[in-house]
Amino acid sequence: MSEPSAASAPSRTIVVAVNPMASFGRRREVGPRVVERLRAAGHTVVDIGAPNIELLRREAALAVEQGADALVVVGGDGMANLGINIVAGTEVPLGIVPSGTGNDLADGLGIPVGDTEAAVDALLGALAGEPRRIDAGLIRHGGLSTWFGAVLSAGFDATVNERANHMTRPKGPSRYVFALLFELATLRPRPYTIVADGETIRTDAMLVSVANNRSLGGGMRIVPHADLADGELDLFVVTRMSRPRFLRMFPKVFRGEHTGLEEVSFRALRSVRIEADGVVAYADGERIGPLPVEVTVMPGALRVLA
Repeated sequence: MSEPSAASAPSRTIVVAVNPMASFGRRREVGPRVVERLRAAGHTVVDIGAPNIELLRREAALAVEQGADALVVVGGDGMANLGINIVAGTEVPLGIVPSGTGNDLADGLGIPVGDTEAAVDALLGALAGEPRRIDAGLIRHGGLSTWFGAVLSAGFDATVNERANHMTRPKGPSRYVFALLFELATLRPRPYTIVADGETIRTDAMLVSVANNRSLGGGMRIVPHADLADGELDLFVVTRMSRPRFLRMFPKVFRGEHTGLEEVSFRALRSVRIEADGVVAYADGERIGPLPVEVTVMPGALRVLA
């Protein structure tokens, strides 16, 4: 296959990090295909493969530190988060070839999802031009700092994630369905204290998220109007509602049709602190830790190949 963008793109040194879980099943060919096409386009590729995420993170970070023109991650939102935490705040751009169960950041960036060849075409085209700058969120939690690109969750969806991560059966995506059913059985609003740009809000809420991107969880469009480059984050809160009403609302979120409900609110902000007992925060689908967390927008902190 010819690479139409190769002629106009100078040769770059590109670190490619592939999700270890993508070595199995129908996605196992995606990583090698990305490496193959980048090399065919004349780029020098540092192919990072590791048996687990932590080792992959360390090796990819070291490769970038040793000198790279770009970092490309192959996988879903978890891999995008790994890449963000390596290059955010630097001049090294991040490329994403989506091949995970959740590809919300890639979708928000306009990268083709579900079509590897189209995604690599887009990547090669972006390498021929200037990287795009977007905002990133910085989370401070328990003395640590973690970046995210899509959404921080601190409500019902995070609770489902936490339960699923502690379940050993069943395997695969169905585990999240069972976790969802378990959590629905005991669904109740929780008391939150939220400090939004210095203003204290106390509320009983079902869902609380801080969004940079419009969606999470494989297509839940919680903030359909979110802008990745507006210098702000969006606080999304769903306050107390009955279980039947919540169940009716939940499918609407995937279509972005929940925005007019009286229990749903949005607020643009630059910083927020979220406190609640018994809630663990997740960002880009990755576990952050128990609340409280402080979240700040970092305008233009991330360069992306999109």
